[in-house]
Amino acid sequence: MPIGLLTLEIHIPDARSLKDKRQVLRSLKDRLRGRFNVAVAELDHQDTWQRSQIGVVSLSNDEAHLTQSLQAVFDEAERLLGRDLVGHDQEII
Repeated sequence: MPIGLLTLEIHIPDARSLKDKRQVLRSLKDRLRGRFNVAVAELDHQDTWQRSQIGVVSLSNDEAHLTQSLQAVFDEAERLLGRDLVGHDQEII
């Protein structure tokens, strides 16, 4: 069973505190979970105000479907974050 991992590198220049950062991340995570039924978690930079790495995980019995799903998640994250999304990586395990 293939497992898909999408890693998003985010820079939040308007965050002036961890509270500001967490508000942005909570909104992103809630939208991705609700719309795509994926697991979402902050992977790195938890104590940095303006930087974050988010992991999105999904699994499926069809690798093509999994790839399409992760692409849709990335497209939505890019739409929501705009210039704040500075990098990404996608893996199928």
